[in-house]
Amino acid sequence: MKIVVDNKIPYIRETLSRITEDVVYLPGNEITAESVKDADALITRTRTKCNRQLLKGSKVKFIGTATIGFDHIDTEYCKDAGITWKNCPGCNAGAVEQYVHAVLSLLKKEKGMIPEKTCIGIVGVGHVGSRIRELAERMHMRILLNDPPREDNGEKGFADLKTLTNECDIITFHTPLITVGKYKTLHLADKDFFDSLHKKPVIINTSRGEVVETGAVLDALKGGKISDAVIDVWENEPNINLELLHKVYIGTPHIAGYSADGKLNATRMTLESLCKFFNINMKIKLDIENKNEDSSGTCTNDDILSKYNPKDDYSLLLSHPEDFEKIRGNYKLRKE
Repeated sequence: MKIVVDNKIPYIRETLSRITEDVVYLPGNEITAESVKDADALITRTRTKCNRQLLKGSKVKFIGTATIGFDHIDTEYCKDAGITWKNCPGCNAGAVEQYVHAVLSLLKKEKGMIPEKTCIGIVGVGHVGSRIRELAERMHMRILLNDPPREDNGEKGFADLKTLTNECDIITFHTPLITVGKYKTLHLADKDFFDSLHKKPVIINTSRGEVVETGAVLDALKGGKISDAVIDVWENEPNINLELLHKVYIGTPHIAGYSADGKLNATRMTLESLCKFFNINMKIKLDIENKNEDSSGTCTNDDILSKYNPKDDYSLLLSHPEDFEKIRGNYKLRKE
């Protein structure tokens, strides 16, 4: 069996070496049709576009992406070509919760945000959004939830987007990128969205860059329609909008989900899917190197910033925005 693997996926090499000797590690954006043509499986992140151009004529029968998102996979083409793909839902939910927790603590410390008097709107209440809801509950915030697919499925407790734009002091996005259809999230936060805001909320986006339209959020910042923006995911990565980078409160290089714990979860889930597909009977056991005994548990609002401060990542990106991909690819995974 030949497997082509994104070389930035951690904790994977030892296990793959027990499955096959034929493993090729490449940067995600350098995986080409030539490199996968004789591969049986492909293990990727978001930087590899798994589409007809990459896969046509190849032997690939399985794609595992060590990510929650899968908008880099042409799922219709894979279906037609008989290629099975698997993602890792919820793998980095704890990491994104840690990131948002740190952001909320900074807003409290530096901007005077009083959690008990703050209404937070959570757009997308899946694995990650549910963790953010629990975080907001612990901080005694008022919470509004928006998730049209779940609401249409008969679940209760959701509000429409107009209610969030009317009432929220913070709006945080945790949706997948959906480009067409009833539940389209592409440019969900567009000019009309920002024009409809009744308050001047803080906007947080850790979902997909294309969910928040760049020009619209930039104009909203310039026009005072929002008070601040925290952007971890960007349109046109790695060629991000530098004017927006300098306008936001915090801007980071798509690393909100980059904890050691989250990466280990993603690698484990991907390896389990690979083994299941190819009927490989192997127990997957991975360990985080030098894991601290106190690395689990819930941080209080007072000590989260001593464990992780996203402003450190912002400073690095501000200093070297041209190195977006390098910073992201060589990110020192933080402990949750």
